[in-house]
Amino acid sequence: MTGVAELCNGERAVVFLFVSRVIYSAPLSLSYEAAALCLLAVAGLVIEISAESSTALDRFKTRPGASSGIQLGAVTLPTVMLSRLIQLSRALLREDVEPEELAYMSMQYWTVSASCFGVLIFFCLLLRRSSNGASFFHLGSSQASKYSLLHTVLYVLTCYLSFATKSDNGWFVTKNLLWLLCHGLVTVFLIQHILQTFPMCASIGEALLVSSGLVLYFGDILGHTVLKIDFLLLSSQLNFKEYGSRSEIATVIQGLLLGFLLLPVFYKSLLQIWVYFANSSKLGEQAAEGWKYRSMGSSVVFYASLLVMLTILAPAWMYFVQDFHVHPLLWVFLFVFTDPLKRLALCIYWICVICASILRFYSISKHSKIERILLRKYYHLVAVLMFLPALLFQPSFLDLAFGAALAVFLVLEMIRVWKIWPLGHIVHQFMNAFTDHRDSEILIISHFSLLLGCALPKWMSSGFNDRPLAPFAGILSLGIGDTMASLVGHKYGVLRWSKTGKKTIEGTAAGITSVLAACSILLPLLASTGYILSQQWLSLLLAVTVSGLLEAYTAQLDNAFIPLVFYSLLCL
Repeated sequence: MTGVAELCNGERAVVFLFVSRVIYSAPLSLSYEAAALCLLAVAGLVIEISAESSTALDRFKTRPGASSGIQLGAVTLPTVMLSRLIQLSRALLREDVEPEELAYMSMQYWTVSASCFGVLIFFCLLLRRSSNGASFFHLGSSQASKYSLLHTVLYVLTCYLSFATKSDNGWFVTKNLLWLLCHGLVTVFLIQHILQTFPMCASIGEALLVSSGLVLYFGDILGHTVLKIDFLLLSSQLNFKEYGSRSEIATVIQGLLLGFLLLPVFYKSLLQIWVYFANSSKLGEQAAEGWKYRSMGSSVVFYASLLVMLTILAPAWMYFVQDFHVHPLLWVFLFVFTDPLKRLALCIYWICVICASILRFYSISKHSKIERILLRKYYHLVAVLMFLPALLFQPSFLDLAFGAALAVFLVLEMIRVWKIWPLGHIVHQFMNAFTDHRDSEILIISHFSLLLGCALPKWMSSGFNDRPLAPFAGILSLGIGDTMASLVGHKYGVLRWSKTGKKTIEGTAAGITSVLAACSILLPLLASTGYILSQQWLSLLLAVTVSGLLEAYTAQLDNAFIPLVFYSLLCL
């Protein structure tokens, strides 16, 4: 009986509810996608349980105090994509979207699903090679091998049948399967690189979420670029349309993030060139003797790399993909000034809120005994103050602002990690005032997870959206639910969910109640703006409850998982 209780812990029970709810809502047209998600969830559960009784995955130094989170990390993004597919399938019946958009989202689902399944196969091979690794559910080695092989065959067969029903062209099916295989292999390489380059910074589940998301994102960039080339050379307009059209804002955000994620490679390459020429000159020999000169030299190279990437390389890709008539940065400037009264006023409001909160909370962190985890929750409230008005009245501008803020965070983290003069020490000192046990000296991720937790539901709601609360999923779950759960639980919590955990029933109840109260206020506001409401209260209650229980039980980075789970359930 104890063994069963250990296998069915709180996090796994919530994941079961989450996945079951989405699969139950899937129409028959998405039966293959639902079956693949079921296979993925079962595989994630088996691998997670097996990893707990094995040392095979100890080669990866994960974040202290966190469980592996393999199942949650494996199913989160595929389930989000399936929920979005369910939403678009409703729109297709009403002819609100084109079939090409549904086909594009279906390919996105299979891409991220195959990426996660590829990592699970990799973990399975590591577990089998482990000398003291326990077999799956105490099966023999031969039985475990047969089970894993059968599971893989079933998944591949499901994927094949899904593509075969869409087209009888053999090359179409083969091309898509090869595309998925490449994504799976790249994800396996990337998750190893993340866990080895940033030890003690993330759990396996968190690393799986990040690696599969990055591979999906860069794969989308690559696919869109290749098809644009094909469109220009062969005029295959149909293929280009099938891959999904996007707005100028989406292209600018994608180009910015592409540039800043490639900036480390570009910077390191230029730095090596600079060191080579510096060492070959007398000036370089003198400079090599002083740390100050080396630091200033590398800083100059960094800022030059940043300038080139921001003004030339990233805009060149944006211009190629989207056919901007002006420089993309100039387009951004013109976009802001198309409605200067509202957008400039919003920018001024954001600056005032940021300055006031930074000055106030930084002073409190230095002179107050308030726990950092509570201090950080005030920043969640700041996120509500900043993002909620913009999401109500300037949603497209908020999309762009989210991308710009994420780009700034990436640059600041690079400056902090590489100690770029003169801001490196200042940024590190400031960021260190708000870290907790989930951050490390190598990488501070809490501010990234909060921003992305608020931004991703909004970005994914672009285009057709018949669920008005879906774009608010991050703001509601993190800014209101998570904050109230922490504050009430810390001050009034008595009944704990588990003997070892800190989360309390009172805190969870406060979080769920506060989100429902916020929704009851938000829905009439949305109705007053002309939005046709279609959110059912029973479905909303289930979504809020499941995301609240996940916050109570998970040991993973809640800023990363809770908004995605909440968004996925709100789409149904």
